[in-house]
Amino acid sequence: MKHTFKYFSSFCLLFSMFLGHAQETPTTTVTKEIVPEKSKTEAAKPALQEVKTDSIKTDRYGLRVGVDLYKLTRGFYDKDYKGVEFVGDWRLTKKYWLAAELGFEDKTTDDDRLNSSATGTYIKGGFDYNLYQNWLDMENLITIGLRGGFSTFSQELNSYKIYNPNPYWGEMPPIVEHQKYSGLTAGWIEVAMGLKAKVFNNVFVGFGVQLKMLVANSKPDNFDNLYIPGFNRTYDGSFGIGFNYTVSYFIPIYKKKTVIPVAPAKKAPKK
Repeated sequence: MKHTFKYFSSFCLLFSMFLGHAQETPTTTVTKEIVPEKSKTEAAKPALQEVKTDSIKTDRYGLRVGVDLYKLTRGFYDKDYKGVEFVGDWRLTKKYWLAAELGFEDKTTDDDRLNSSATGTYIKGGFDYNLYQNWLDMENLITIGLRGGFSTFSQELNSYKIYNPNPYWGEMPPIVEHQKYSGLTAGWIEVAMGLKAKVFNNVFVGFGVQLKMLVANSKPDNFDNLYIPGFNRTYDGSFGIGFNYTVSYFIPIYKKKTVIPVAPAKKAPKK
């Protein structure tokens, strides 16, 4: 009985020691690394801003030469007229052109009382100002300008009629004279208005009107200048009018670049 109790007490001691060892569970500490989050300001990428640069326009400078088609073709349908006029201009600045015209005219005036012929040459020179604002690389012109003109010519009195206040016996026959007056001169100023449009590469067509005022006129003895080459007819007083229809060709010599600044964009109002 003693031995049985001794074995039982030893078994209880071993069992209690096993229970005590089983209840000692190890504790594991898990450390979590906290990563700081990026702020919204740092996370947002900067927006790309559109940068507007100034545009560059290239202007061509050179000589434009042409001919007046009106005077050149008028002789085909007017037997009393022969003439030709050459025109030219040189671009001086962005808006100003130097301009000149050189011509020849032979005009017979058949009036009620006399018939006369004027033959001579003329030259005009001045400037044009372009009023038209071209788009991109356009080269059209709407111009207003000033000219000074000078003509040297001769007048020939072909025939005339003596005025008869009492034509009871009929009109007297015309008297054939054929008297020529040479070395005559005249000078005038004129305001020129016109337009030129580019129709092909370097080819321009244009139309112009001139308002003229005669400032000098040497007249033959006992006779008057009814027509002055370059000025037109004179029996309307000291004022005259003329026009031309031209075709010309532009010869580019050099180029200039013009910087056109771009206006800054307006900021949107804050809400």
